Amino acid sequence: VQLVESGGGLVQAGGSLRLSCVASGGTFSSYSMGWFRRAPGKEREYVAVISWNGAGTYYTDSVKGRFTISRDNAKNMVYLQMNNLKSEDTAVYYCAADGRSTVLTAQASLYDYWGQGTQVTVSS
Repeated sequence: VQLVESGGGLVQAGGSLRLSCVASGGTFSSYSMGWFRRAPGKEREYVAVISWNGAGTYYTDSVKGRFTISRDNAKNMVYLQMNNLKSEDTAVYYCAADGRSTVLTAQASLYDYWGQGTQVTVSS
């Protein structure tokens, strides 16, 4: 499975961005999908996860109420809508696919496939 993220960029604090991730080469609907991020000088951090059918979503506490993860299995796409962005959201954002489709996890090591990332920079 190949994953390619897009939609990153430079935005002012309080602004919005929508990240997209397109998957190819596999059965997209069989994977739960996650978004992770890595800020400069920090460890990779879980952001959100969505179940294979979109029925289940979970978020890290710092983005709850501001970020929304969604997916379109017909288009092999997963999205991360980011609102009210803060400077601490600045990071490279990665989408990832987990083949254990019935279990949602924030543990990065359990994800099978990763994209190359897209940079999000929030200016204060």
